[in-house]
Amino acid sequence: MIKHEFIFPEQAEGLRLDKWLAEQELNLTRCAVQGLIASGNILVNQKQVSKNCRPKANAEIIVLIPPPEEIEIIPQNIELDIVYEDNDLLVVNKPKGMVVHPAVGNYDETLVNALLYHCKDSLSGINGVIRPGIVHRIDKNTSGLLIVAKNDMAHQGLAEQIKTHSFTREYEAIAVGSFSEKSGVIHAPIGRSVADRKKMCVTEKNSKSAVTNYEVLRQYGGFAHVKLILETGRTHQIRVHLAYIGHPVYGDNIYGKAVKGTQGQCLHARKIGFIHPRTSEYLEFERPAPEYFQKLLNKFEKM
Repeated sequence: MIKHEFIFPEQAEGLRLDKWLAEQELNLTRCAVQGLIASGNILVNQKQVSKNCRPKANAEIIVLIPPPEEIEIIPQNIELDIVYEDNDLLVVNKPKGMVVHPAVGNYDETLVNALLYHCKDSLSGINGVIRPGIVHRIDKNTSGLLIVAKNDMAHQGLAEQIKTHSFTREYEAIAVGSFSEKSGVIHAPIGRSVADRKKMCVTEKNSKSAVTNYEVLRQYGGFAHVKLILETGRTHQIRVHLAYIGHPVYGDNIYGKAVKGTQGQCLHARKIGFIHPRTSEYLEFERPAPEYFQKLLNKFEKM
């Protein structure tokens, strides 16, 4: 059990405890703080409190963080579509339906299980045993390119590029509706939804800046083939932004409407570019959308 102690500052009086603690150097989300409060692992003046607690100035705050559960991640011989590989990193074309790393309800058949089999011990350890080598993610039902780091040097170099938004990340999607503009920029901050903590939303509260550039490649009546270039990389950014402007991704059962046969959003990470952390060479890779995606476009062409 890891113990952290704080004195609640006068300037924070009036703030909710969960919000304040989420802003401290604990690497805890507000949701995680609320979980610790609910389990009795956060005390104010030696007493358990509710999640909407607003401590008085100079109150003693104790945070007890239980040790993480040990989970054995098993290497699995799962075929990978490897676009590029060297001693420092690899670029993988992830299929739709594959989870990137193990989590509750998905402890096998993930990309990490496949990587552990393919790379053996050659994966960076910065993100721990659950996410070895994983520098960035794409959603389960989003297909396309992502980078995996084989060592900590590569991981740190790639992570810094993500932090400074110097990656090239281009997506394509099938969106619902008829666009009035052929291209545009969606500049809208994204944060966790208060109504549903599993969802993200456009909000000014507890949010981060998010910018998505879009271009309509072709309009098919009530559907559009859209190219999207990310300037930032927020959770669910494209899905949230397109829904925000009234054009949710086709088949998105969270931010739009589920469509039978699509198994989730029609979204593909088509292109990725980055500076190699060892050679300083700029590398760029591109892969077309999967067959189901093109079949849908052909279907809309005939409508």
